[in-house]
Amino acid sequence: MSMSEVDKISALGNAAIERSRERRRPIGTKSVALRRQHLYKKLGRVLVAGGIVLIGAALFGALIKPLGFTGLLALMVLLIGVAVLFGKWPPFPEPRQADLPKADLKQLAGRTEIWLEAQRPALPAPARQLVDGIGVQLDLLAPQLQTLDAATPAAANIRKLVGEDLPELVAGYQRIPAGLRGEAHAGRTPDETLLGGLKMLEREIGDAARSLAAGEIDKLATRERYLQLKYQGLEADDTPGAG
Repeated sequence: MSMSEVDKISALGNAAIERSRERRRPIGTKSVALRRQHLYKKLGRVLVAGGIVLIGAALFGALIKPLGFTGLLALMVLLIGVAVLFGKWPPFPEPRQADLPKADLKQLAGRTEIWLEAQRPALPAPARQLVDGIGVQLDLLAPQLQTLDAATPAAANIRKLVGEDLPELVAGYQRIPAGLRGEAHAGRTPDETLLGGLKMLEREIGDAARSLAAGEIDKLATRERYLQLKYQGLEADDTPGAG
């Protein structure tokens, strides 16, 4: 095998490793939280199933027949099997593009982050940086979605922006053959269109997060003014000689 072939194989291997790293790297904290929540649920199932097996084994040994060495060995194998089974099942429900518009509003940011993380390795480097920035904006938006009424126009706009427009931009780019993404069409290449769209969406998601937060800030300021009027009035009433 020539050195050039070795270099090619090495380059392909390094590229595969890099793609694997890119796929595993989260772009935001909400995707990590959803994966961690799923892991904790699986651990809970393992503990519950293991506890049931142990209780069943204890009852069998007490009421029917002592387990003995063979029984203990079988119990250990059964516990390992339970741990392996419930450790792998159910797998994490990776969101599909079609699922995002219908996602629970409280999980929309996190599930969109997970979907973007899966698409990120196939995007050009400048787009990957913008996707990272979108992850930051989704993290800012997520707390506001926990209390936002899903029936409001604001919720519908965010669902369209995050669950439809953003995924469709990325998916539409990926449907274009790789060899044509650098060729200009109507004055712009698909690469340029993708970057422009991602920049706009990053800004829009950030604006939506700040707009919702501004409403909460206004409520907090109103509450503070109410408390000032209430308690300053009480202090005035309690002042000796008042009235």
